[in-house]
Amino acid sequence: MTLPNLRSLRHRLLLVTLLTAGLVVVASGFVLSALFRDHVRQQFVERLTADLDQVLARLEVDSQGRPTLDAARLSDPRWTRPHSGLYWQVDGAGSEGKPGLLRSRSLWDEELIAPRDTPGRGELHVHDVQNHRKEPLLLIERGLQADGAAQPWRVMVAASTDPLERAAERFNNVLTGSLLVLLLLLCAGAVLQVTLGLAPLSRLRVALSALRDGRTQRLEGRYPSEVQPLVDDLNSVLDRQASTLERARAQAGNLAHALKTPLTILSQGATNASSSGAGREELPALVLDQVQVARRHIDWHLARARAAAAQGAGGLRTPLQPVADGLVRVMQKVHANRKLSIRADVDARLAFAGESQDLQEMLGNLLDNACKAARTQVLVSAMQAGRQLRVTVDDDGPGIAPDRMAKALKRGHRLDETTPGSGLGLAIVQELATLYEGTVELGASPLGGLLVVLSLPAG
Repeated sequence: MTLPNLRSLRHRLLLVTLLTAGLVVVASGFVLSALFRDHVRQQFVERLTADLDQVLARLEVDSQGRPTLDAARLSDPRWTRPHSGLYWQVDGAGSEGKPGLLRSRSLWDEELIAPRDTPGRGELHVHDVQNHRKEPLLLIERGLQADGAAQPWRVMVAASTDPLERAAERFNNVLTGSLLVLLLLLCAGAVLQVTLGLAPLSRLRVALSALRDGRTQRLEGRYPSEVQPLVDDLNSVLDRQASTLERARAQAGNLAHALKTPLTILSQGATNASSSGAGREELPALVLDQVQVARRHIDWHLARARAAAAQGAGGLRTPLQPVADGLVRVMQKVHANRKLSIRADVDARLAFAGESQDLQEMLGNLLDNACKAARTQVLVSAMQAGRQLRVTVDDDGPGIAPDRMAKALKRGHRLDETTPGSGLGLAIVQELATLYEGTVELGASPLGGLLVVLSLPAG
């Protein structure tokens, strides 16, 4: 019994955990960087929109219908500083209108190069453009239609995106450093988690090695709640295996001891017959009697071995009615000369959770004993109580005194010496029932004789 190579398992878990942590950190970095850039750009657009509203508020129309604007009325000094990074411009009406009708001093001798566009009156358009010096700009424009004009003028404001890029770069630098620290912490946490998490498995592997080498009989010690059920189940299997082995040894010893007496008697009888010739007439009867005794002991131990092997096995189900009806027919033939009324009142839905041979062995012994003791009738009935099947065998014989019922269940004890038998019947029933975690109870029958209640697991 071994566990997988824990070193290889640890390496695989670490690799998977570190790769997952790396992917999470990288994905988080991209998402946070994109969110920050979108946020900064939105603030940039809002600020330019406020500047555009200021330009629109200062824009006037002269008597000839041309736009005019007093730059001194604009509050930001960057409007007047050449190439300051903040610009405004008014183009003629329509997409084919004259560009640069009015423009800020900050443009100096240049013009804003805007895409061919015709924003409607009040519409706000946003563009990413470049000026003549290849400086990246964010440009927003709105259409302004004067009274009597066929098409609106294009009023635009643009600003250099360098501040935006510098802010994004600073954020990315800080974010990269923070995510690297986070990744290192995650890696350290993963190593610690895998090491501590697999430590109980390492202890379990050592315990299994000790168990395999015979240095211990069970898995000792306490383990985490995730591993302890496995340890408990393994210990249950080991205890059951040890119990089965002990029973097998005991049964082998019991069988050898039980067969020793008939073999000794047979050996002595054969020796006497061959040496002195005396007892040759009694030898066949002696052989048959001792062979029957030996067969009875062998049947006893075979029944125990079969029941022990079937104990706890899943999927075993033996319908009760066919077995009971079959045994009743057999007993009616065996005891035909006594004119007994032998009946079985059993529901067809009842079943026994065990081997059919064991049920026949137990119920057959009970029926045989009841028929031997009965005067006129024997009744077999059954019912299910929870997960237990209760089979009752009644007869109208003389019964057994209460103080003698305990002796009736002992192996080899016979209460009626006038009837043939070995005294193993009830003892076999009790032994098999015990192996199935059942019971055998004796009592007074309503028919006037003995009542035997056999409790077994229900199928």
